[in-house]
Amino acid sequence: MQRSYCGLIDLKSVEENLVIKGWVNTRRDHGGVIFIDLRDHTGLVQVVFNPEEREIFEAAQAIRSEYVLEVCGIVKKRLDGTDNPEMSTGKIEIVAKDLTILNTSKTTPFKVNDEATNEDLRLQYRYIDLRSTYMQDNLRFRSKLFSTIRNHLSDMEFNEIETPILTKPTPEGARDYIVPSRVHKGSFFALPQSPQLFKQMLMMSGLDKYYQIAKCFRDEDLRADRQPEFTQLDIECSFYNEEDIMHLSESLMQKIFTELIDKDVTLKFPKISYKESMERYGCDKPDLRNPLHLVDISDYLVNTDFKVFKDCVNNSNKRIVALNIPDGSKLTRKNIDDYTDLVKTFGAKGLAYFKVEDSNNTDTGISSPIKKFLSSKEIDAIIKSVQPSSGDLIFFSADTADIVNSSMSALISKVGSDLSLLKSGFEFAWIIDYPMFEYEKGTTNLTSLHHPFTSPVSNDQDFNDQTLSRAYDLTLNGNEIGGGSVRIHEKSEQLKVFHALKLTDSEIESKFGFFLKSLEYGCPPHAGIAFGLDRIVMLLRGLSSIRDTIAFPKTQSSSCLLTEAPTEIDLEQLKELAIKTNKPKT
Repeated sequence: MQRSYCGLIDLKSVEENLVIKGWVNTRRDHGGVIFIDLRDHTGLVQVVFNPEEREIFEAAQAIRSEYVLEVCGIVKKRLDGTDNPEMSTGKIEIVAKDLTILNTSKTTPFKVNDEATNEDLRLQYRYIDLRSTYMQDNLRFRSKLFSTIRNHLSDMEFNEIETPILTKPTPEGARDYIVPSRVHKGSFFALPQSPQLFKQMLMMSGLDKYYQIAKCFRDEDLRADRQPEFTQLDIECSFYNEEDIMHLSESLMQKIFTELIDKDVTLKFPKISYKESMERYGCDKPDLRNPLHLVDISDYLVNTDFKVFKDCVNNSNKRIVALNIPDGSKLTRKNIDDYTDLVKTFGAKGLAYFKVEDSNNTDTGISSPIKKFLSSKEIDAIIKSVQPSSGDLIFFSADTADIVNSSMSALISKVGSDLSLLKSGFEFAWIIDYPMFEYEKGTTNLTSLHHPFTSPVSNDQDFNDQTLSRAYDLTLNGNEIGGGSVRIHEKSEQLKVFHALKLTDSEIESKFGFFLKSLEYGCPPHAGIAFGLDRIVMLLRGLSSIRDTIAFPKTQSSSCLLTEAPTEIDLEQLKELAIKTNKPKT
């Protein structure tokens, strides 16, 4: 008999003989009749063992949770009043006629599908955790996402090409994972942070349109949405510009949403300049579901006597902003104190505010601890600029641009969530017109905002932090999900960027000599983008942690609780690699 799946059996199968296989989810003994719920990836079905089938019934008495069974039986309609509406198979049951215990199980450290299980325990026994409906659904969704991507790009005549995992260390903004070579003692490979240079060389090779679902590695501090090894969709196209890549990306997102989320959805992709995004939201990944935004009020406070604001006026490195909270006057003193503590974690000194009791009367309709330091003209100008309604609350921040932006973008996110201001659904945005460079903190040294292979808008001037690049990021619900650029395709331009970054000629030759040589042999203009697939799964599934999108993830300390990696290496193996370890003092 062909195997049937537990969760797919229904009333149409009544009186049929069938075979089911799976894990014991629960076992119950009711007055001499044994019931078990058998589970596979499709769901549960109830199996009944009657004492009349003596041999099978005695075997069933040994069954415990997570035993692996094969059951042959007849599908029966449940008796009236015994239906279980919480199960898709709740109207039927299987009366067992034969039983094979395929394997036993020790008592598991936690019950499958127990949402209260500690995450470290889930990761330590990941093979048990992966039996849960939650993790099964996440990983099967991920599989469907990858299939949709491959099918769509194949239809567009893209070539799926693999690039090396063992490669040359090249700086891309994070630390490399280093792999020692046994054959070339004292030399090392690096695991790729991205396939950046290889995919550009594929364009030089005339392969036109490339993609890869690539494993990438970055040795950096982790957060809930980051892993040391992650999966990205890598795309590169010859003779493409910004608009071509954006159009390709939008068609891919529409395909993904149509097939996996909502077949009738029509997505929008507004374009926002980096400058506007930083001024309006304090970050370059705004959540457009959130109506809150910043208003710069520096121009209205040029002659203010309020020292907190006065110190920031006419200083290009500082800004003064207001954030209007609809109906925010209902916030308690404790709420405001909590938000003040939040912005202080980003370096802000505090959080000033207006309570707008009557927006039409700035004389008596505004209450605030800082009101006495501001003139009526300044208060009127602020109200006119921010345009609050009666009952709103206005927060203020005045500090360096970095502190204002980081603290207020965090405040926008927190208040929007706390007050349930976010719209439902998915909101994309392209962030464009990125600066090519930024200054390293406390220095006049330039560093690439994206990476040093990004093409500038113009190469006719000296590079500085105002130089614009041909880079673009795609955001979704306040998260960067993809980033790319038009690439440099001429050696002279690439050298100019390296020199702007103060790389010496010997450093350039050592790190990028092979790549610069390839640029001398007819490199076409090209552009590309890479999408973080783990993060996309997290967002589309509504998950809070990227670890729940990956079968065997690492912890936030970059360790694997399942295999207990990383581990120390045997001394003989270290000798083969000509490596000595220098353990840090505890």
